[in-house]
Formats: sequence, C-alpha cells, structure tokens
Amino acid sequence: MKPLFALSRATLLIAACALPAWATAQNILKNTDTATAWPSKPVRLLVGFPGGSTPDMAARTLAEPLSKALGQPVIVENRPGASGNIAADQIAKATDDHTLGVVINGNLTSAKQLYPQLPYDPARDFTPISLLTTAPLLLVTPADQPAGAAFFTAARQGAGQWNYGSVGKGSVGHLGMELLKSRMPGLTPVHIPYPGNPQIVTAMLGGQIQMALIPPGVAMPHVRSGKLRAIGLVGGRSSLVPDVPPLAEAGVPNVNLEVWTALIGPASLSKAAQARLSQEVPRIMREAETRQKLFNQGWQAVGTSPDGLKIRLKDEAAILGNIIQTRGIKIE
Repeated sequence: MKPLFALSRATLLIAACALPAWATAQNILKNTDTATAWPSKPVRLLVGFPGGSTPDMAARTLAEPLSKALGQPVIVENRPGASGNIAADQIAKATDDHTLGVVINGNLTSAKQLYPQLPYDPARDFTPISLLTTAPLLLVTPADQPAGAAFFTAARQGAGQWNYGSVGKGSVGHLGMELLKSRMPGLTPVHIPYPGNPQIVTAMLGGQIQMALIPPGVAMPHVRSGKLRAIGLVGGRSSLVPDVPPLAEAGVPNVNLEVWTALIGPASLSKAAQARLSQEVPRIMREAETRQKLFNQGWQAVGTSPDGLKIRLKDEAAILGNIIQTRGIKIE
C-alpha cells in the first residue's frame, strides 16, 4: 500500500525510531535511580474532546493495557473545549508527575501559529512520548449528494449556502479543507467548528453542514448505513477503507494530510516516568490485540519512540504552518 503521509522522510524516520524505543528507555533508566518508583499512584490521561470522539477511543484503548503494565489505574478524563487546547494547557501545567494526555495534530503543530494568546508553548511545555495512531482524512457528505467529480460541481453551485465542519479552528480537518479550497477555485464552504467528530456527523445528518474531512472510523458506519456518502480519501488508498478511492480520482489536486493522536506529558515529567512510558507504550501499540482494536475503530497503530514523535511534530508543523500563512488564517 502506498504510504498516505506525504513526508517520506518523516515516515521513514518515524518507522526507524519506533524500533529502538527500548534503547531510549534503557538510556534514561541508566541516568536515574528512581526509575522503578514510577508510577506511585493512578495516572490521569486527559483528552481534549468528548467521549466517543476518535482521540477518546484511542486513549481508552491504550488505557487498559497501560494500566496492567504500570500496575496502577490509568483513568481517562475528557476535558473538551477550544479544539483540545483546554486539555493541552492542563497537561502543560500539571505538576503531579502522574498526568499525561492524548492530543491531536493541531495542539502540537499549529495552535501556536493560530492563537496569539495560547496559554502554553507546544515546543517548550511538553514531553513527547509516542505517536500513537494515524488515520487518513475522508471527505464525506450527506447521502443525497452526488459522488465523484459531480459532487464538486454541486459544491461550487452551492457557493454561499454550503458549510463544512471540523473539530475546531486549527485542527487538521479545518486546515485540510482550507487547503482543498485553495486547490479548487469556486469551492467556498464556510467553516463551522464542533466539539468533536460525533457532533460533526450529527450536524451533517441534520443538514447544518454539507461536507467535512473526518477519520474513517467515525464516518464509515454512517456510510455503510446509507446516511452519508464517502467522496474520497485525502492522499492515497488506505487499508482502513480499501473500497474508498483517493480524491485524486475525482480530479482533486493531491492533498496529503493525516489525523493522528500522540501521548505527551508536561515538560516537568520525571525521567523515571519517561523511561517507563517510552518502554511500555510502543510495546503495547505493537501488540496484535491493540492493533486490531484500533483498526476496528479506524486507526492505524504506530507507537514510536519520543524521537519519532519529535520528527513528526517538526515536519508537520512546517506543512500546517504553510497552509495557515498562504490562506491567511487568523484566530482572535
């Protein structure tokens, strides 16, 4: 299968970094005498989106096996709002050494460029732990809309009346759609942000929005039931939805972006915690049971080392930053 993510350098380096994650853990273990003392109490896993959202599902899939590995409860807490930035800020400011978070692309790659008053610094205030999951973006519309190239003809004809949804300003769904609009003159749907992908689907079924870029795991049950139509995938084909064609087959210029989740901690996270997590999390993400659960939810399990996540952050920040600049996107 052709890789979905356009950054071949990033993809190859992430794959390479995923393998020696245990070595990273061992190096940290050598530098601390307290490694075996962590965790000493339950671990909180903050998620900036509602229950049932794709980041929430990824977090809950990780929580159970991670709890078993650590010997302490891992409790998922949903703190939705501000495109996930409320939870991200709480993660950054946590000082108990037992608060982590599952975040999405925008919280770590584009938020700083979009929000002048962002209360945290993505580059300074977090400890990257692991890239957990990736998924393609799927363009969906209500089932009564046409398929293929005819859909884009209808979308252009609906100029001024069509809306699209995303999980918030600066999210990859928002920036991906703005990139799509820049590549297709006459495509002008208005952006409406929602707390999470389930709310986007509800709005689409209710006629409030006409299109959205969302992960297949959320969209496909409604596509299969005949309530939504899958127009195509951003990027190439995916084993997650092998029957859905790329948007390029409908005449759309190539746009390559993924939605992903990552596990992070605050910058103050102890070396002991970093060592334990960098050892356990990639191992859990490689387990067949974890991979199958995530696949059924519409995610590809990854599980990189901290360095693998850092590479992804750096390269994708450049891509999303370019979209923000070229489209003149500003959030007050």
